[in-house]
Amino acid sequence: MDDSQLIVACKKQNRNAQKALYELFAPKMMAVCLRYCKDNETARDLLHDGFLQVFTQIGSYSGKGSFEGWLRKIFVNLALENYRQEKKKVEFLNDYGKDETIFLDTPEDDYLDVGDIPRQELLNIIHEMPEGYRTVFNLVIFEDIPHKEIASMLGITENASRSQYFRAKTLLQNKVQSMLKKKYL
Repeated sequence: MDDSQLIVACKKQNRNAQKALYELFAPKMMAVCLRYCKDNETARDLLHDGFLQVFTQIGSYSGKGSFEGWLRKIFVNLALENYRQEKKKVEFLNDYGKDETIFLDTPEDDYLDVGDIPRQELLNIIHEMPEGYRTVFNLVIFEDIPHKEIASMLGITENASRSQYFRAKTLLQNKVQSMLKKKYL
């Protein structure tokens, strides 16, 4: 069964087709969830919730554009909603009530040199970033979303998005340089 047949069968709520679709796309969507979540358990919860959403909304997939792109959008939006909910919890617990972001204007087309660090190590560094840095970094790098749109999605200013991205990039660059120094010493 190809993707289009699976989609048609899923629209008819065929359980076997749903299982096959899940097995086909779960690894890729789990990778998306892991990029935005602070732990595996939360990522698994988002994966589960995302596929529930996929199966309830699959009737709205028109066939225009790639199905994987449609899926990815659902999972990214779900991860962002989770981020906003977590952010509200943190803000509620934080008595400061002010954003301590330093506003920096960084060029969109700047270069980040990651040397020959293996992909998994880079993903581990990204995963260890503070949640705000990681979220904005992922949206810019992996989803190619402009800062203006990120700001709207996350309920922050465009400058705060740029600042979070700049800080994430600087943190990543410093860790990569440190790893490369250790590797070649």
